[in-house]
Amino acid sequence: MPIGHSWSVAVLGIDGRVIEVEADLGGGLPMTKLVGLPDAGLREAKDRVRSAVRNSGQQWPGEKLTLGLSPANLPKLGSGYDLAIAVAVLAASGKVPATRLPGTVLLGELSLDGRVREVRGVLPGLLAARRAGVKRAVVPAHSLFEAALVEGVEVLGAVRLADVIAWLHGEGTLVEPKAPVETETQPVLDLADVLGQPEGRWALEVAAAGGHHLLFKGPPGIGKTMLAKRLPGLLPPLSVDEALEVTAVHSVHGSLSRTSPLVKTPPFVAPHHSVSVAALVGGGSGLAAPGLISQAHRGVLLLDEACEFAAPALESLRTALEDGEVRISRSKGSVRYPARFQLVLATNPCPCAPPRETDCTCTPAARRRYLNRLSGPLLDRVDLHVRMRPITAMNTHSDEPEPTAVVRERVLSARARAAKRWSSHGWRTNAEVPGSVLRREFALPSETTALLDRALDRGFLTARGADRCLRLSWTLADLAKDEQPTADHVAAALEFRDRGAA
Repeated sequence: MPIGHSWSVAVLGIDGRVIEVEADLGGGLPMTKLVGLPDAGLREAKDRVRSAVRNSGQQWPGEKLTLGLSPANLPKLGSGYDLAIAVAVLAASGKVPATRLPGTVLLGELSLDGRVREVRGVLPGLLAARRAGVKRAVVPAHSLFEAALVEGVEVLGAVRLADVIAWLHGEGTLVEPKAPVETETQPVLDLADVLGQPEGRWALEVAAAGGHHLLFKGPPGIGKTMLAKRLPGLLPPLSVDEALEVTAVHSVHGSLSRTSPLVKTPPFVAPHHSVSVAALVGGGSGLAAPGLISQAHRGVLLLDEACEFAAPALESLRTALEDGEVRISRSKGSVRYPARFQLVLATNPCPCAPPRETDCTCTPAARRRYLNRLSGPLLDRVDLHVRMRPITAMNTHSDEPEPTAVVRERVLSARARAAKRWSSHGWRTNAEVPGSVLRREFALPSETTALLDRALDRGFLTARGADRCLRLSWTLADLAKDEQPTADHVAAALEFRDRGAA
């Protein structure tokens, strides 16, 4: 009995796996059966593919057809297998030669009239195919803009199933990707626009240099949000691997730009305080989609008016802040999405939030309830706690604030020092270094950490907080161009954490 073979890719989260599609003809009455753990959308593929094949000028087999997707124990979701199924059926019935199929993956949904429609997750699917040794891919023509980002794989675009059939016969050509057009980047918000706030500006520079999380607390209208929005402008551009990883998340989410698909700059995400846990972390029925924290991967997540967020949404961040990823289980499987972002919290000190704290009308109990929405375990994962003061004068020409370009040079210099120090371990920033490494391989003299030991002894600091103080002290040393932190750097790092209680 003839059997046709083709290959496609299954995407779970941003991980992919090459799938073999088999089509077996004969052995019973005319019917079509699909096996290999297909979901409801994929079970409908046999009807879509039958119409697409007929409307592409080909005859559908008039005998029993069994379609198998291997490995059979891996859930198959979505409609991206349609093109591979159609080609496998045509190869089994002898309508197309199979000479070009080995080493080629086919991705795309088929419409009833034979058009090849775009699907999500083309970029992570092709990255997985490249790791598996695949050398060629046929994708929807509308997805070429992201498929072309994968180097080492010949990418071809198909507009209709008939075009693929002609290409397999060697009688036609498929669409080749165009050279990417470099578009202008978005203008960077300048730190020179922020009046005063020397403590906040310094904390922002330290956070950018070390990849640390940051909390701004103070009256409304003093520049907390303005400072937070200028953090991405201080960060270095993404490396090639980081850019592909971030772009893969946006590909699965379906939010890639057609004009400039490769995400080269750190993303900035600022959700409204009414956001749900599923929207923030990721969720949905069947298989979870990436949430806002994964869309902020390698970038900045700003929670403005942080105390207005629901407690479950805030607490859902804790695991991601520690692990740099989220793992979500749903009925159709578990997925992993990267979520290594810099968290910036901005909050007022009380519900009424007057310009001057002396005008506050809140009771002490109301203030406590408001600030207690930021739990101790969450705040313990935030390295820099900054208490910001009201602006006292609008005239600042006597002390011109530094622009972003000047501060960014110092940040990049500090990051280069850290990257060189941790290069053998694979870390790029001080915030990524485990506390055990800082305490053993890079242990500081006891006289340098005496203040930190005293804070631990008196219960003012947790072990996690002490590790974060050590990371912060290394960042302060990098900014000062010192070989290792001094006692002053450790004291300054400890002071940044004490300010949250002020």
